[in-house]
Amino acid sequence: MLIVIGYIAIIACVFGGYLMVGGHLGALWQPAEIIIIVGAGIGAFVASNSGHGIKATIRILPKLMKSSHYNKEMFLDLMALLYLVLAKGRQEGMMALEKDIDAPEESQIFAQYPKLVADPLLMEFLTDYLRLMISGNMDPFEIESLMDHEIETFQHEAELPAHSISAVGDGLPAFGIVAAVMGVVHTLGVQGLAPEQIGPLIANAMVGTFLGILLAYGFVTPLANKVKHHVDEMVKMLQCIKVTLLANLNGYAPPLAVEFGRKALFASERPSFNELEEHVRTVKSKPAG
Repeated sequence: MLIVIGYIAIIACVFGGYLMVGGHLGALWQPAEIIIIVGAGIGAFVASNSGHGIKATIRILPKLMKSSHYNKEMFLDLMALLYLVLAKGRQEGMMALEKDIDAPEESQIFAQYPKLVADPLLMEFLTDYLRLMISGNMDPFEIESLMDHEIETFQHEAELPAHSISAVGDGLPAFGIVAAVMGVVHTLGVQGLAPEQIGPLIANAMVGTFLGILLAYGFVTPLANKVKHHVDEMVKMLQCIKVTLLANLNGYAPPLAVEFGRKALFASERPSFNELEEHVRTVKSKPAG
């Protein structure tokens, strides 16, 4: 939603300012320039990406129009879930978690947090490492190294759309110049034009430069930054799980392990110590399954 608001502000300020100085919007409507710039941008995007990268970019674009669901409420839910899981493992033994891990949607613990269960990335990461903890055959340092590699791999893959969109944004001003130069070439190539006819044609050609820069820095580059922020939020969720599980593996009680996870969060989304303590106290009073 914020990106839509930003786009509206860009359009209002740019074209509003143009109208304030007596400009005419009709002069900016140059279909040929738009086709050159947008078409060349799309072509460059397709040529520079694999099929996987193109599909990943198309899939993520609709998500950017919505507000992120990785907020303080979801972080609290995640830490509450981690507390319940680790508390059950501590009281009944880690083997008691096997059924919960194999079918989270049927687990009494996981079912309390449908938003988390509906997130395949979080569920796969959490359940996979809980299985490794249940096996009891891996050193905490080995699990930490494996977690780091998986998070790094996920981040690299998830940022492919951001790099692709950013590359298109970097190229649009150049394509705008291409469109402008072609317009100038066309103007100078027409014979018999009067001096008063050359000015409007040159002005029309310059619209290409304007459109290339506006599309690049006003619309496309913000999308790339939005993708990066989205990936950072997902990575932070994984890091929260990682820190909490490792603290538990190193012998810390579930409340302290969850506090370790809280410290891994961004300050803007991190609940306070008292908020987390109250939330944990609330889930303590509920049956763990």
